[in-house]
Amino acid sequence: MKLSKYNLINKTALITGASGLLGIEHAHALLESGATVVLTDLYNENLLEVKNSLENKDNKGRIYCHVMDVSIEESIKDVSVILKNNGLRIDILVNNAAINPTTPSLKNNVRTTRVENFSLDTWNKEISVGLTGSFLCSKIFGMVMAADGKGGVILNIASDLSVIAPDQRLYSQEELADHLQAVKPVTYSVIKTGLIGLTRYLSTYWVDKGVRCNALSPGGVFNGEDDDFVQKITHLIPMNRMATKDEYRGAVQFLCSDASAYINGQNIVMDGGRSVL
Repeated sequence: MKLSKYNLINKTALITGASGLLGIEHAHALLESGATVVLTDLYNENLLEVKNSLENKDNKGRIYCHVMDVSIEESIKDVSVILKNNGLRIDILVNNAAINPTTPSLKNNVRTTRVENFSLDTWNKEISVGLTGSFLCSKIFGMVMAADGKGGVILNIASDLSVIAPDQRLYSQEELADHLQAVKPVTYSVIKTGLIGLTRYLSTYWVDKGVRCNALSPGGVFNGEDDDFVQKITHLIPMNRMATKDEYRGAVQFLCSDASAYINGQNIVMDGGRSVL
């Protein structure tokens, strides 16, 4: 295969949740392949910080930032209009935005992430970003990809938990009673599994217009987790380690370029082999 198949020069990619851990890495990957990148997220200061960290002499002028709330359709439409008025056509959409709660889940002796205590408001909020947001962005930018016959690529960022159940033992602490044990929230599995359904649906919806859609499902990415958690999860991974944050760049370049031109509707699981056990 010629490396020119990975060339994304004259292509524009939009990344949601671009200031997150993997959002930045997706931007790195696409910039390396020559694409112009539109970074979107909720806060302008975070986007500018990411832009400054990415920008160098080779990609200067190829990075744009726009505040966008993926859970609000009008916000996405506003950005779409701005991009069109600036002569930018989105050829690649990376649906990466998700809520990753950072606040403690143990409140007033209640573990709020457990199903028994999980609030409908939290459910709706997290679904609105991780799943509904991907649908809305695909709807708005996918319509543009299909309308002019040039096609495009939609890449949904899912998780190994789109194909396996969370192992709640990873989060357990010996000194806590069962009803106080931390768990992976139900929304995470539902959202990531839902993204695979969305991927399959979209892969055939605009296929005659040249729009294809795939999903990438990363495994656990090391981000300073405590030793106990790292030890537990590495025992579940045949490669005996978590991923480094930059190890998904090649897959993003592949799935967003003509190197994967005949791959459509697939979920590419990159988890060090955990899901095959």
